Amino acid sequence: MEQNFKVAVNKEMEFRFTKEQLDSLDLTKNSKTDFHVLKESRSFKATIQKSDFLNKTYSVKINSNIYEVNISNDLDLLIEDMGLSLAAAHVVNDIKAPMPGLILDVQVKEGDEVKEGDYLLVLEAMKMENTLTAPRDGVVKSVGVEKGQTVDKGQLLIEME
Repeated sequence: MEQNFKVAVNKEMEFRFTKEQLDSLDLTKNSKTDFHVLKESRSFKATIQKSDFLNKTYSVKINSNIYEVNISNDLDLLIEDMGLSLAAAHVVNDIKAPMPGLILDVQVKEGDEVKEGDYLLVLEAMKMENTLTAPRDGVVKSVGVEKGQTVDKGQLLIEME
């Protein structure tokens, strides 16, 4: 089966390629992020400046121009054709206990502003300390537990706005 890719550049231009077309590029890798490309007897220096592998988005500098590139593979194209989206944002408002345990520390209170990755609380379960972090930027709406409290799996710990 032939692999196909859709490449969107700056959300303005769209190109479709087969794996064979991509494999036939005259491309030399100079380092992890630097490439040299020959196309129709013209030389191009390409540098990957930023990459988000999970979302398949890249910021690429070619010669002196910067392009925002999004790459979709066959599965992504099929999902798009079906009108679905894997990237549909699911906003997490409730932080629930992933397992039963003991709350060792609560590091936020109602009204605190948190950034994605900030520590919220420490849960001890199976003799291991698990630090639960903020899944997104937001404001703590309520804290339903306190230090020393035991919790059950799935119990609401923190609610975010």
